Amino acid sequence: MIIVRALKAIMLIIGILAVLMGLLWVGQGLGVIMWPAESFMLAEQKWAVYGAILASVGVLLIHLARRR
Repeated sequence: MIIVRALKAIMLIIGILAVLMGLLWVGQGLGVIMWPAESFMLAEQKWAVYGAILASVGVLLIHLARRR
């Protein structure tokens, strides 16, 4: 039971980080977040798509971690 709780906690943390990173990528890909200035991801729409996919995976991980 302790292992299951630990795995759920890890999934929750990874899910939250994936959502945050995905939203950052979306912002950079759409040119909304222009940081860091030398980033290759700025204003590249493919990174907005990759970010949306990553954020979606993060939401799925959060959902799975919170299930009973």
